[in-house]
Amino acid sequence: VCELREWRPVIYRKCTDTLWLLLFFLFWAGLMFITGYAVMAGAAERLVLGYDSFGNICGRKNAPVKGAPLSGQDMTNKKYVFFLNSCSLEMQSLKISSLSLCVSSCPQEQLNSLEDLQSFARNNGSCLCVYNLNISSYTLNAKAAELCPTLPVPPSKSFPLFNRCVPQNPECYSKYASVLISMVNEMDVFHRILSGILAGRDTVIGLSVLALAFSFILVLAFRFIWTLLVHTLIALVVFGLLFVSGVLWWLYYDYRNDPSTELETEKENVKFLLGYAIFSTIVTVVLLSLILVLRKRLQFTVQLFRIVGKIIGRIPFLLFQPLWTFLILIAFWVFWVAVLLSLGTAGTAQSTSGGQVEYRALSGICYLAWYHFVGLIWTTEFILACQEMTIAGAVVICYFNRNKNSPPPHPVLSSISVLFCYHLGTAVKGSFLVTILRIPRIVLLYLYNILKQKESACAKCLFKCCFCWVSCQESCLRYFNQHAYTTTAINGTNFCTSAKDAVFILAKNSAKLASISCFGDFILFLGKVFVVCFTVFGGLMAFNYHRDLQAWVVPLLLVGFFAYVMSHSFLSVFEVTADAMFLCFAIDMETNDGSAEKPYFVDQELLTFVSQSNKLTEGQKYRSMRPFQDNEDGTELQPMV
Repeated sequence: VCELREWRPVIYRKCTDTLWLLLFFLFWAGLMFITGYAVMAGAAERLVLGYDSFGNICGRKNAPVKGAPLSGQDMTNKKYVFFLNSCSLEMQSLKISSLSLCVSSCPQEQLNSLEDLQSFARNNGSCLCVYNLNISSYTLNAKAAELCPTLPVPPSKSFPLFNRCVPQNPECYSKYASVLISMVNEMDVFHRILSGILAGRDTVIGLSVLALAFSFILVLAFRFIWTLLVHTLIALVVFGLLFVSGVLWWLYYDYRNDPSTELETEKENVKFLLGYAIFSTIVTVVLLSLILVLRKRLQFTVQLFRIVGKIIGRIPFLLFQPLWTFLILIAFWVFWVAVLLSLGTAGTAQSTSGGQVEYRALSGICYLAWYHFVGLIWTTEFILACQEMTIAGAVVICYFNRNKNSPPPHPVLSSISVLFCYHLGTAVKGSFLVTILRIPRIVLLYLYNILKQKESACAKCLFKCCFCWVSCQESCLRYFNQHAYTTTAINGTNFCTSAKDAVFILAKNSAKLASISCFGDFILFLGKVFVVCFTVFGGLMAFNYHRDLQAWVVPLLLVGFFAYVMSHSFLSVFEVTADAMFLCFAIDMETNDGSAEKPYFVDQELLTFVSQSNKLTEGQKYRSMRPFQDNEDGTELQPMV
């Protein structure tokens, strides 16, 4: 069937993989349900702003809770949590036994009597007694001793992350810190991660913008300065890899020898830093070895980027395609994180017998979080797949055009319209297959953390083998997905048929195209490594100044992920353009013979480049086989003396 196919961009198309598109809509209906549930039941502000014993979140207006008469107050100007018994706190089931209030300022000096409390409230506007006790009644009410803090009240100052008034008296501080450390250590990892993301949100946003700037500069460099760029990029990547690896090992050594490391979050920072350092070192060694081996093909890489730049010059709007993809991804990620934060704080406010309020976590939240996480992977992959199909479609339209001096009008818009009208289901199916391979990697990582505590060497080795196998499968699937999208753009066939046709063509022309495209993809991968390295380095410097009570290694991993996705989104313009161009070239050589009846679509520059590259590959193969051929012609092997 593949040999008889005409391989031309079809004009009259039909919708492909419609059932998969319907499945994606149903999946997103589930995400919308989770979003509505998280918005109704969650309150992300509680993680950072804190709340009092009556259900009021400090620093904002609150809705009343049934059965709690002191709830529902306006705490906009009261941003700090103050414990009435800060010198003798106790932890009971992740709850602090002392009554807590929202106050506008923490007492800077010790308050020894009720008169001092009354004077502090009048002078600073910060009431340290229960809300229903009037300031003038501090010294008159018989129950003032129960409704006001235990005397003497030690001097305190606000803590930067959790907005708590921390006592400065050494004895009270040691008791307060031990209880706070116990509370943070007993929190599950999910909530500690959410706290870290919220606390470092400004840094994460800033680093994401930095990654965007690096990616855009690199795209412009690949477009306009080919010769100087390749050598400079390799030098910068080598420097970046060595520098980031060195900084990671230095930070690990610094954290490990820090005697003040007590919190579970700080211990997690040390563990993650060790993992980052080892991973970075391995990647550095592997990439340096590959650069050393492939250094002789740099000149062909320069020619390749010149040809790809020429095609992009005919379709200049391709350079702006990643920008729209980036904006869509950012909007989706912001939405996803907002829902995650709300979902992590989902709980029902219930009043107790004393008019106080407790937030009780709802059952089944973890299952909704996993569903939400799958939505992150699948939707991100779907957006990237749409970009790949748009770029491939535009390249196909321009390649199969006889008049190279007069390119078709608006190829990018034509490709987008074809995608949205006919082939969204194909992008959904391809992205779903990648998601299916990504989920086992996450499960394997979870199992590895369990086995790591049991010191099972055999199980660890088996895990690493499975992890490598799944990673290789994912890389191969991405490669074939990209060519399947290009085939769909040409023939208008569904995903499975397109993948089969693409494999057939690639298998027949693998010897001609593999060596050309592989090194070009390797240089583009180095570009992605460059963006990730320098963004992560900026994150290391920024997060290293915020160590207290913050699991910053997870936001750093999030920044690295965002940087890679952004760089991939931008540099994939060249990657997808080159791969689509070579697939079109293979199809052109397969279906045409250069005669008057079947002339080639390819221009002379690309044809010359492929011929020269194949001659270089064949020459290297001939030199490597020459000793064996000389032996077959009669050369006698001499014995070793």
